Amino acid sequence: MRYLHTMVRVRDLDASLDFYCRKLGLEEQRRIDVEAGRFTLVFLGAPDNPEAQVELTWNWDPEDYGGGRNFGHLAYAVKDIYAACQKLMDGGVTINRPPRDGHMAFVRSPDGISIELLQEGPPLPPQEPWASMENTGEW
Repeated sequence: MRYLHTMVRVRDLDASLDFYCRKLGLEEQRRIDVEAGRFTLVFLGAPDNPEAQVELTWNWDPEDYGGGRNFGHLAYAVKDIYAACQKLMDGGVTINRPPRDGHMAFVRSPDGISIELLQEGPPLPPQEPWASMENTGEW
């Protein structure tokens, strides 16, 4: 498993970039504008550790982030997403968003922190039981 990023939702992208980059010293690693979803992702890393990133998610439409919703998730790459999810399920963990696409899954920690698991490399071919498994709760 390899740590990828922590995601935080931001209300004002310019103010957030000013804080994280100009004041804190992080550097923009990449940016993705998703017009269909009306959001922008900006990945930031420290100059001496650019691979451990903070993902700023800016939703173009205003939204209130009460109740800690501005914190998104921790993300980890795994060698086999199906094996990782099976191990978690065998340990009693609910798979909130199953890896139907062979690429991405979400689970929650005992404290409700959302954890994203991403398949390292290309997605695995869809397979059961994952392909037809429904979402459970929030992720």
